[in-house]
Amino acid sequence: MMPRGADQLLLPVNPFFMWTTMLLAFAFNLVPFGRVAYLPDMLALVLVFWNVHQPRRVGLGAAFVFGVLMDVHDSAVLGQHALAYTLLSFFAITIHRRLLWFGVLSQALQILPLFVAAHAVSMVVRMMVGGMLPGWEVMLAPVFESLLWPVVSLVLLAPQRRPPDTDKNRPL
Repeated sequence: MMPRGADQLLLPVNPFFMWTTMLLAFAFNLVPFGRVAYLPDMLALVLVFWNVHQPRRVGLGAAFVFGVLMDVHDSAVLGQHALAYTLLSFFAITIHRRLLWFGVLSQALQILPLFVAAHAVSMVVRMMVGGMLPGWEVMLAPVFESLLWPVVSLVLLAPQRRPPDTDKNRPL
């Protein structure tokens, strides 16, 4: 029985492709764009995507490690991104079975609260140690991340949508 949102069976994901996309998203976050508060966190977006689609391969450990690396890069409070990414991954893994039953646009709407909560946790940790309030633009980042969800889904699932090798002895 296939979920309603799935139009075809997907091939298994290549682990090299999965980890390469996470490293590329991490590299995108390392690019210095200046102080743009509404810039989407591509690493969080890709982490959530793989947490939803491959929860046994990408888990809380990967989220924590990438979070610590982002903390070191941003010279942030050690644990700010790690806590936000770990909570984000935990809740993404928690709802992944339910989320896969919906279409991509409905998924984007349902993960919006996860992204809002992750940015709120990061902002609260920053404020607790005396950081400045970043302004209202910071709440646009989760909206942009949710708007990017269909694009990321299309791009990251493309290698799995290849036509399978035809075999005359196999019924599928």
